[in-house]
Amino acid sequence: MEPSSRTILLVAAVGLSFFVLERVFPLRRETRSLVGRLIVNLGVSALAFGAALALVSPAARHVSGWTEADPWGLLHRLTLPAPLEAAVGFLLMDLSFYYWHRLNHRVSFLWRFHNVHHFDPDLDVSTAFRFHFVEIALSAGLRVVQVVLIAPSGWTFAAYELAFQANTLFHHSNVRLPIRLERVLNRILVTPRMHGIHHSQVERETNSNYSVVFPWWDRLHRTLGLNVPQSSLVIGVPGYSEPEDNRLWQAFAAPFRRQREYWRTPDAAPVTRDTTAGAEERHRLAE
Repeated sequence: MEPSSRTILLVAAVGLSFFVLERVFPLRRETRSLVGRLIVNLGVSALAFGAALALVSPAARHVSGWTEADPWGLLHRLTLPAPLEAAVGFLLMDLSFYYWHRLNHRVSFLWRFHNVHHFDPDLDVSTAFRFHFVEIALSAGLRVVQVVLIAPSGWTFAAYELAFQANTLFHHSNVRLPIRLERVLNRILVTPRMHGIHHSQVERETNSNYSVVFPWWDRLHRTLGLNVPQSSLVIGVPGYSEPEDNRLWQAFAAPFRRQREYWRTPDAAPVTRDTTAGAEERHRLAE
């Protein structure tokens, strides 16, 4: 389950492609210096990748070997044709990550670290892997639970990891797609407009759209919200919206400091949005 060099190169190529496309076809206007944000995001991402290689991948590989030697996970208990077993395993991996993502928003200790991903003041493909290294280390526990309880095959796990990484880059990107095309894509994939709402400074909007690959889990759990136009979005976390908050050292140190009031601006004003207009179209992706 160790990521191959071919997979890493493929993910890097996908990320670079989206980086170029979002410069040519931007969805939202940038509010901060791109160079400054890249320094922070690449620095945070580098430690995140280090934690993944040091902890997450070895943990998943070790537990996978154990479950194959002593099979008792769910997919070992079901008698399914190989293609159906792979599909079920893929879906369960994605569903379980939906729950993990939701926990990172709902459990205050986990949110301390996940907040570092959210207080990026703009959202583009460079935000995709901007996760605090402690959050990545903690996610090693999720990988263990996934492998033990679901018991996906090595091929299924690898296929999901590739889809997970590629779609994370896609839905964090700032690429403007034609709205009709994106509405069609959004029926089967999490897309940039959908995930952009998840990075809103409005608390209710941030606490929606948790899905990573398939958007169906938000529909199933009634956490879907699509009716916010991108032009009205302000990206980030209000309590961490000052320019000095988005510096490399602050990104590493913020979880270990006393936490601020997340959903109020530095002058203590709450960030809200009128929820009555367009409420009937909550599940229709807005322009």
